[in-house]
Amino acid sequence: MGESSTKPYLIRALHEWCTDNGYTPYVVVQVNDRTMVPPAHVRDGQITLNIGNLATNKLLLGNEYIEFQARFNGVIEMVSVPVGAVSAIYARETGAGMGFEVQDEDDDTASRPAREGAAAAGDGVSAQGAQGDKADGGKDDDPPPRPRLTIVK
Repeated sequence: MGESSTKPYLIRALHEWCTDNGYTPYVVVQVNDRTMVPPAHVRDGQITLNIGNLATNKLLLGNEYIEFQARFNGVIEMVSVPVGAVSAIYARETGAGMGFEVQDEDDDTASRPAREGAAAAGDGVSAQGAQGDKADGGKDDDPPPRPRLTIVK
């Protein structure tokens, strides 16, 4: 087995940096057959997701998948995206962040089992819209600033 990718570690670090500085961490994800997101929010084969602590419930920034619950148009949905499909993470307020190469998923990991009952709300915690507070269709009226991907010091 080879060396593990630095990508999930960098995503976790930038999520922590955004949180510590009061910024809202967004990830841009290239949607593929292993990406579990509400299809109505996919634009041009990608989706931008708010992964801030206030917008998510049960957030797991794993080495293989980013998983959480969030509300889309008032409905709690389970979101699961392969780390390899993440093309960027950035702070919504400043655009500062990092871009990544999207890895093609030609390996045998597509046989990942689906999780039963994943869309149920847990622990009475309410997640806000994964598109920020504009998950009710206002997203296109005021899109987040374009990421300004910079070298993180």
